[in-house]
Amino acid sequence: MAISGTWFELAAGDYRAVVSDVGAGLVGLRRGERVITPAWDAAALPPMSSGAVLLPWPNRLRGGHYSFAGTEQQLPLSEPKQHNASHGLVRWERFAIEQASAAELVASLDLVPQSGYPFELAIEIRYALSAETGLAVTTVVHNTGESAAPFGLGFHPYFDLGGHDLDHAQIDIPVGEMFQTDEHQIPTGRVPVAGTPYQLSPRRALGTLRLDHGFTALSGSRATIEVAGAVTELWWSEQFGYLQVFTPPLERFKTTAIAIEPMTCAANAFNSGDGLIELAAGSTWTAAWGVSAR
Repeated sequence: MAISGTWFELAAGDYRAVVSDVGAGLVGLRRGERVITPAWDAAALPPMSSGAVLLPWPNRLRGGHYSFAGTEQQLPLSEPKQHNASHGLVRWERFAIEQASAAELVASLDLVPQSGYPFELAIEIRYALSAETGLAVTTVVHNTGESAAPFGLGFHPYFDLGGHDLDHAQIDIPVGEMFQTDEHQIPTGRVPVAGTPYQLSPRRALGTLRLDHGFTALSGSRATIEVAGAVTELWWSEQFGYLQVFTPPLERFKTTAIAIEPMTCAANAFNSGDGLIELAAGSTWTAAWGVSAR
């Protein structure tokens, strides 16, 4: 078995996808010869959270510390240089593969109570390919515990630019506000993007702008990237009210790409409450996102 888990291949029409049982992450997505999301070597760990499922929180949590229902909690610091707990708890968990067919895979995980997160969630992630519409990813979260549980969800897809320079990418990402952050990349406030370099819609060239920023006040549910006539479209359901947009440095990611990460909450939501979901005991929650290419 490869270091990054057992990989499962899906196919529909000329779309091909690979999903790992470790973290239920998206290893790669192609349409014909075109790379939509870049894969990595099976003998390596996914670079810079590529394709990761971010749950029960996306992005960063200051000091790994929060209080919920009157109880203080402390999580391990998975980003020690920034003194943060980052990107949740399921990235390195092996999901059970409940169903695998030619074009669909269902992975499940019981997230057990643990130090810093004493809550019980049953998680199901369904990857489905369609020859007409591409990839759809549906997440179902069920609170199997006896008390309410705080959580947020995010995904970390990178969109490949086919070797073209970032400057030449045309983007349309319907964001209205950007989070200001401190030295630990924790939000300190919001500012409107209209009239600033961070206004990412209507369609514009990325140019020299480089990003690792959180956004909200979304005015739509679709984003597009176009380079050299190839268009990638990302869509998300209404539960995803936040986006992180990231342009990774080439020396660390090995290919030109843009990450557009749909999230249900802001960074540090366990402390700020900004978009935090409080799932009642016995309740179920569902959200979806997807990608197509033309």
